[in-house]
Amino acid sequence: MATLGAMFGAKQVETFLGLPRCRDLARLEAPIALIGAAMATPYASVGAYCRTAPEVLRAMSADYAVNLEHMNFDLGGPVFPEPGLAVDAGDLPQEEADPAGNRARIFGAVNQTLDRGAVPVLLGGDDSVQIPMLEAYGARERRYTILQIDAHIDFRDSVEGERLGLSSTMRRASEMAHVERIVQVGARGIGSARAGDWEAARAAGMEIIPAGEVARDGIGRAVDLIPEGSEVIICFDLDALDPAIMPAVIARTAGGLSYWQALALIGGVAERGRIAGFGCVEFMPERDHDGAGARIAVQLLTAILGILARQGRQRA
Repeated sequence: MATLGAMFGAKQVETFLGLPRCRDLARLEAPIALIGAAMATPYASVGAYCRTAPEVLRAMSADYAVNLEHMNFDLGGPVFPEPGLAVDAGDLPQEEADPAGNRARIFGAVNQTLDRGAVPVLLGGDDSVQIPMLEAYGARERRYTILQIDAHIDFRDSVEGERLGLSSTMRRASEMAHVERIVQVGARGIGSARAGDWEAARAAGMEIIPAGEVARDGIGRAVDLIPEGSEVIICFDLDALDPAIMPAVIARTAGGLSYWQALALIGGVAERGRIAGFGCVEFMPERDHDGAGARIAVQLLTAILGILARQGRQRA
């Protein structure tokens, strides 16, 4: 089948966008490191249903790899202003039967990346991979704002007896001393949250901007809730996007964010503070339609890497 990538000579790539491979995060020199984490703490009822996501998204990125020096009109220039700004550290060796080990490996990889002064970009995997990612920031002498972009607030205390699963990501984050605030954007429809979970989230100080408000009034209030000069960790669940453009998720719910709303929100955050980490989760290849969801995810991730590559230079 003819594609734009094929027209420009795209070939199979082993890394996301064909980025240089970093085989040892302890020697990381680039300011951005992409880390694949296919799973952390699966629920028994669904297993590690996003296990092939990093592999599929890397493969889809081949079409963009050959064009990295071309104009990216979402950014107003090439993806990277100069070479060497991002690397791909590959996939962590995660095992469904070893959730404790999975969490430790994610924690370790993110911690190493932060030790090198770089921004980790976690490529999941279900939402549970973000709990150990967020925990790794606790060793830093600073506090963080979390921007959760998601169709769900993920504030269950436990599900199926598991407190570290995908439905509890923000509940656990709210308990971390280094998390100063949580801003939630995109909640809609009926999810796993009970009324008591919503009340607990509000009592913990979580600011919630439902997707309906974004549709009516735009992203302005969400951006304004990010304090000037803050350190921000973005937890991006792809079901935040409307299923018309992102079918490859476990819980399709109408009324999600558009591509432009999501990108403008992330760009607005980068202008107000510093994005200190990014987690992209909940891509489910088995539910995709002709690769449409994978292509949107790759386009969005590519633009986000470009935003991260520019954020320090924009304020210099």
